[in-house]
Amino acid sequence: MPSGARVGLTTTIPVEVVLAAGLTPVDLNNIFITAPDPWGLVSEAEAAGLPRTICAWVKGIYATLQRQPDIQAVIVACQGDCSFTQALGEILEAEGREVIHFKFPYPRSRKLLKQEIAALMKHLGVTPEEVRRVQEDLAPIRRDLRELDRLTWETGQVSGRENFWWLVSSSDFASDVEAYRKKLTQFLEEVRIRPPVHRPVRLGFIGIPPIFTDLWDNLEELGAQVVFHEMPRQFSMPYGDLDLVEQYYRYTYPYDISVRLADLAEAVTTRRLTGLVHYTQSFCFRQMFDQTIRERLGVPVLTIEGDRPTPLDSRTRMRLEAFVDVLRP
Repeated sequence: MPSGARVGLTTTIPVEVVLAAGLTPVDLNNIFITAPDPWGLVSEAEAAGLPRTICAWVKGIYATLQRQPDIQAVIVACQGDCSFTQALGEILEAEGREVIHFKFPYPRSRKLLKQEIAALMKHLGVTPEEVRRVQEDLAPIRRDLRELDRLTWETGQVSGRENFWWLVSSSDFASDVEAYRKKLTQFLEEVRIRPPVHRPVRLGFIGIPPIFTDLWDNLEELGAQVVFHEMPRQFSMPYGDLDLVEQYYRYTYPYDISVRLADLAEAVTTRRLTGLVHYTQSFCFRQMFDQTIRERLGVPVLTIEGDRPTPLDSRTRMRLEAFVDVLRP
């Protein structure tokens, strides 16, 4: 692939390897959900033959790629992400795109993860030293993201919506590392002079990133403060000073539920969460973890389900309002 070529990502993978190869990572989830008409993309995928009863994120990725002919290669996480992704990769290969498979090992294994990262390096033609230099270059950005996250839960100077956007876009650094770095620095300078915000209802969002388009607006109207986003925080790689294998070994999203539960329990305590909103995507296998989460975390949990990229329906709005009311002191 030529230098600068855009490479699609179906989820967060070791982006340092892609950047070391001189390529431009593009998180297809972010391109899909920020499109002018994401619902239309889902409908296009269904018109092309993808079933109604599969995850809308997968359909959105597929339709997004049809509109992005310059993305000729896609890195597909065929283990540790979505149960539909392997089939998506096969469809893309049949359509003539290069598909690079990456597996987060299950059960979690440093040895196997190291082998997967080494295989990705070999495929993209980069050395461990080149990847290490990129990781060092990204370290200040990741530190700034940890500071942004702290300013969300500790002082409230960063809103829940802002926290979500910055952290979720760290999967590919909005496809422009330098521009992202500069905007993040400027943003932190601006928010540090804001007055602190402390609200009695402190929520954590857990599960995959929600597909609803107006979730944070509704919660702010209700007077709730979202101070934790489980998966976007994990995308930012919130643990500093680790080698690349350990960094992605501690990344909780692709592994078993016990790893996630330990991370969530710490967040509940440290961030003084009064309740959790568990977002589940229609037709996603991760819905099965809901009962385990309820039993193990010791705080009130509201589970909401989304299908397509739309505003909140009236029933979900009413459930959120009732949940926030119950949590008020």
